[in-house]
Parts: sequence; C-alpha cells; structure tokens
Amino acid sequence: MAPFRRPAKTKAPGAALSAMADEDLMARISEGDSAAFSVIYDRHSTAAFSLAYRMVGRRGAAEDVVQEALLSLWRAAHRYDAGRGSVRTFILGIVHNRAIDGLRRATVHDSRRASDEGLEERFAAPDRTDAEAGRRSEAGDVRTALGALPADQLKVIELAYFGGFTHTEIAEMLDTPLGTVKGRMRLGLEKLRGLLGEGVAEAWS
Repeated sequence: MAPFRRPAKTKAPGAALSAMADEDLMARISEGDSAAFSVIYDRHSTAAFSLAYRMVGRRGAAEDVVQEALLSLWRAAHRYDAGRGSVRTFILGIVHNRAIDGLRRATVHDSRRASDEGLEERFAAPDRTDAEAGRRSEAGDVRTALGALPADQLKVIELAYFGGFTHTEIAEMLDTPLGTVKGRMRLGLEKLRGLLGEGVAEAWS
C-alpha cells in the first residue's frame, strides 16, 4: 500500500530544516513556513495514513481523512503544546478524530439508506420495527456513555474498537507507556460497564 503523497504546493525542504526537531518545525509552521510543514509531512504522513486506513477501511476515505487532518495541522499548528505529548501523538490525535467523525457520518448515512430501503418491510413487520427501535435506543445509550468518558480513555477505546489496534500498537501511536494504555482501557471499560451493564462492556473488550 503506497503512502499518502505530499500535496504538490508545499516547498521542498532544505537540509537545515530536515535536521530540525519536530517541536521546532511546528513553531515555524505556525508562522506559515510551508517547507517546515513538508518535513513534518514526510516524517509522519505514512503513520497518519496507516491509522486512517485501518480505521476507515478504504484508501480514498483514508486519503480524505489525512488531507483534512493535515490541513487542520497547517491551520492550527500554534495549538500544539509539547508538554502534552509528541508531534506524532498530536498528528495522530487529529487523524483519529477526523476518522471517527467520518465513521459516524457513514453510519448515519447507512442507517438512513437502510431505513428508506426497508420502509415497506417494517410496516409489514411490527415486531421487526420494535426490534430496530430497540437497537437505535441502545446505540444512543452507547454514544451517551462514550461521551461521558475522559478524553484519554475514550481515545484508546475508540482506537481499539474502530481501528482494531492492539494495546501495544496504541501505545506506540500515542507515544504512551503500555501500562498507561492498559490502565486507561480498563478504567474506561469499567465506567462503560457501570453505565451500560456487563454485556455491552464485554463487547468493547
């Protein structure tokens, strides 16, 4: 699988920029330095595309996610805080959020399409209509419960569930100790269990 390609409009980086630390490059990006952005792109775009592709499952959709994430990085580089993690963690966090947004939009679209296609069948089968209403209600409960989780717990659970990543892979992507990732996962699942019951929490394990 070929990596996502750098946008053509960015400047080719010089040797001095290529030797700079990520944090220093981010400061230059916040000042509008597209060559610095190109270096950051070259260093982290493959990991960004890999994450997006594993989460959304389609190359075109993954490219769109990365494009949106990198555009956001370009516009909001000044928001990067080195005290809260590495540049890679910052970038993958943006990719993760964009991918989750895309998956949620796709879910809504598919639900609406399935609703339209199955309208006549549901009118003829009231029991099935009741079952679907129950599923929609349960899905709403899950979204509400997830929204109640702290951001760090929500991120590892979504990466595991939507992205299919192992604890070790999540730790590497987030530049976080493996024990911390496992702890956040455990705490998040315990909270989901309290809000939704054992069965739902086990489905996220």
